[in-house]
Amino acid sequence: MTQSTLSSALSSAAAGRRVRPSRALSFLVVGVLLAALLVFFVLPVVWLLLAPSKTAGEVVRDNPLSFGSFQQIGAAWRHLFAFQDGAMLTWLRNSAIYSGGSLVLTLAVSVPAGYALALTKFRGRKTLLMVTLVTMIMPQATLVLPVFLELNRFHLIGTVWSVILPFSFYPFGVYLVYIYFGSSLPRDLLSAARIDGCTEWQLFSRIALPLAKPVVGLVAFFSFVGNWNNFFLPYLVLPNSEQFPVQVGLNQLLTSTPSFNPVAGAGLNITIPELALAIIVAILPVLVLFLFSQRTLVSGMLAGATKE
Repeated sequence: MTQSTLSSALSSAAAGRRVRPSRALSFLVVGVLLAALLVFFVLPVVWLLLAPSKTAGEVVRDNPLSFGSFQQIGAAWRHLFAFQDGAMLTWLRNSAIYSGGSLVLTLAVSVPAGYALALTKFRGRKTLLMVTLVTMIMPQATLVLPVFLELNRFHLIGTVWSVILPFSFYPFGVYLVYIYFGSSLPRDLLSAARIDGCTEWQLFSRIALPLAKPVVGLVAFFSFVGNWNNFFLPYLVLPNSEQFPVQVGLNQLLTSTPSFNPVAGAGLNITIPELALAIIVAILPVLVLFLFSQRTLVSGMLAGATKE
């Protein structure tokens, strides 16, 4: 072995020794971050899943990550759904009506609006697109007061429409559809269809809409989840408990729990296990929807990522 070859081998070995500590340090940092995420995000979810299996006293005394009994889960279930003569079922039904009704209107408006903004030319198009973008980035709380005054002007406060109509206003969905049609829909295909005699409505309904199924599914998912989890607007416009969606109902359950509200009645049978079970029941429809729509969500997120 020549001297130059030996010196290069020694330098390579020294460089390898320098790299290994830095790589170990990076692994250590990643491990610490993952452990922090586990503590702050995963452990609370595990505690929430285990809390309904214990009594209120066991939740405080026992190991936070211990399992109680299936009998206690059944007791918490009975107490929860007996609250106010089955108010939990009423709240779940109301959430389904509000979220489902607004979803239909959202898709009926967002998809044609995004198609029009992307593929048609008309006066005021750029202004309308700019207004859509500005409205999309505005915090929802800033629109609550004008929306409330408008609903009050038309005497809609306390009705189903006071929730469904504002929920249907979804500029983010319009923008998603606009991006998809503007980047992924082949213009040559539309031109060929026009030559064959297709009208604009036929272009949209028979060609563009079937190709846009992934992004339509994405808009539908985001709209449904956002509406299902919305609390502030229904809390303002719905005066009666029988009209509440489940998110506002959870707030009423919270105020009926003696652990959080000392003046709450002790005979309501609403304690921490019942409250934890109510939270699980409230998020279960969204979780099931997510599990059964993962393929559509992934394809919708990738829609428009490439352009031929």
